[in-house]
Amino acid sequence: MSTGRPADDVLADLAALRAADPPTHGGRVLSYVYDPGRPDLDEVAAQAVRLFLPVNGLDPTTFTSVAALERRIVAFARDVLHGDEGTVGSVTSGGTESCMLAVKSARDLWRAAEPERAHARPTLVLPTTAHPAFHKAAHYLDLDVVPVPVDPATGTPSAADVLAAVDGRTALVVVSAPSYPFGAIDPVAEVAAGAAARGVACHVDACVGGWVLPWWGGVDQPWDLAVPGVTSISADLHKFGYAPKGASVVLYRERGRHHAQYFATTAWPGYPVVNPTMLGSRGAGSMAAAWAVLQVLGTDGLADLVGVTRTATDRLVEVAAAIPGLRVVGAPTGPLVALAADGSAAEQVDPFTLVDAVRRRGFLLQAQPAMVQADGSVLPRTAHLTVTAVTHRVVEELVQALVAAADEVRGRPAAVPDASLAGRVLTEGLPDELAGVMATLEALPGEVVHPLLVAVLAAAIDPSQE
Repeated sequence: MSTGRPADDVLADLAALRAADPPTHGGRVLSYVYDPGRPDLDEVAAQAVRLFLPVNGLDPTTFTSVAALERRIVAFARDVLHGDEGTVGSVTSGGTESCMLAVKSARDLWRAAEPERAHARPTLVLPTTAHPAFHKAAHYLDLDVVPVPVDPATGTPSAADVLAAVDGRTALVVVSAPSYPFGAIDPVAEVAAGAAARGVACHVDACVGGWVLPWWGGVDQPWDLAVPGVTSISADLHKFGYAPKGASVVLYRERGRHHAQYFATTAWPGYPVVNPTMLGSRGAGSMAAAWAVLQVLGTDGLADLVGVTRTATDRLVEVAAAIPGLRVVGAPTGPLVALAADGSAAEQVDPFTLVDAVRRRGFLLQAQPAMVQADGSVLPRTAHLTVTAVTHRVVEELVQALVAAADEVRGRPAAVPDASLAGRVLTEGLPDELAGVMATLEALPGEVVHPLLVAVLAAAIDPSQE
């Protein structure tokens, strides 16, 4: 038991906790956070959250404001993503929930299609670059994942390979626009057409691209609901819609597919329960903030932010492609860039040591481990950058840091596994430099890595650490 504390003291504690975090604004962190570089958007979002702070989205027939907001956001997204009057959907807590709901809808409709499927376990066909949210959905919802290798040079699968994995057990085929690891757009039109011909649903994960690609320019392939055969699509408002976490939309081409994501029951003596999303009670603040930001920006404002994002991305790609010992993986379309080692051992730049060297210069990139695919081909380890609108303000400083870091580590041996790291990380926490950690995770099999990752993250929130 404890007595209450003055609010100012509590808020000071919160401020101290936040001071230990990397900066969420200013373009120093090139993953996880999305900064438009416009404080006015932060302010309108904060005011919108405060207005809706006590509202419960569980029952939009009671809090009719929630229903109104959701209708308006879905209508806005439907227009941007080329839906029609039959397109419907939901606002969710983020991309993972959007993807899981699309999988749930497809699974339920697949099972309902034939009596013998009622309790069968279907499959989910996806490229190896598809987001882990789909693996999570399969784990939770009782599907088997059928991964399809991608070309290590381009980061995309062939449509023929994806469709060859489709059979009578396939409930859903997933493609990305673009995929997170390499920023490449999968062959959406070919896969969607082939899936439709086989009577199989096709979902486009546009959680990153949904609020970018419509204004990017030079996108030479269709990827959204304009594509025949695409049955659902996800697009995150809290990424390049610049809303606070967590807000996303999932859209369906037809109402029946949307209805299949719902859960409803009267199997208890309380009120009838009907949930459109995974959550029951849900806050309406992020939804209100997302709507407010979209309205302040409009499509013209979104296009302006995409324009400066593209300028910064093009500059980064230009510089990175010219750095000896590095290469840009594929030809990214959108604000995601992955850098792999290139050339002879004497001039190669190891992406893991590069990430550490760039961090010392004030920018946080993301290390992505290599992956051996089912066909034996290897996707390279990479350094990953997510570019946002604010990046254009610091892009010259960023490219200087990238060039200097590459010069520092060029020709050094690549980071290698360290058998002692697992035990030390569990007792001492993560070291400041992560190249060795990432190399160790890269080398270990999944059945060893997964419990280690759980143990590290669980230890971070264990109350005994206080």
